Amino acid sequence: MDNTEFETLATAAFKGERVAARRLAARMQLSEAQALLQVLTLAAGTPGLAQLLADRDALRRRDEERRLARQASAAHKLAQRKADMQPTAAWRGWFDGSAHPNPGQIGIGALLCGPDGQRVEISRRAGHGNSSEAEYLALAALLEAARDAGATGLAVCGDSQVVVNDVNLGAARGAKGLEAHRACVLALMAGLGDVNLRWVPRHRNGDADRLSQQAIDHGQG
Repeated sequence: MDNTEFETLATAAFKGERVAARRLAARMQLSEAQALLQVLTLAAGTPGLAQLLADRDALRRRDEERRLARQASAAHKLAQRKADMQPTAAWRGWFDGSAHPNPGQIGIGALLCGPDGQRVEISRRAGHGNSSEAEYLALAALLEAARDAGATGLAVCGDSQVVVNDVNLGAARGAKGLEAHRACVLALMAGLGDVNLRWVPRHRNGDADRLSQQAIDHGQG
């Protein structure tokens, strides 16, 4: 039996059959190829070894097709999640606010990008307050920049679930203590028209986070 024939048998054999063949080879002083041939011939029974090899090959192909299908499905879902994270409007914006300590000095950062290459960066200190107030002030600054730029069709992303949820829930179900900030942001959004606000994880809000931290660092410097 040559190597090609042995590889064919080895590929067709199940794990238990390979183990049984090795034990048989050791017990009967056979080569592994001879032992595996005996094990598979016995497993084939009346239909014969050729039929067993054909059936095993078809099974292996089906398993491979299912594996590839699962990989393709996972890749599609990953691509869809990434696409969902990306704003699709003509104008795109990201915001982030920080308070050092919390509450403490506020730094706000925002990035506004337009369809024709427009790019507005905001990085400044904004008084004292807590982290939620800082996030709201950053969002308001971004919306003001969008208004001044004449933006329409704006998609905004931020990593503060508190602020994003507070705005999207509206005054009826919003958080206590943020009423004034929420009213300001809602008024700005109403003036812009089509504004979509969504949450993104912090690692997808890097530019705005950098700008807000930069504002604090420069102020401390």
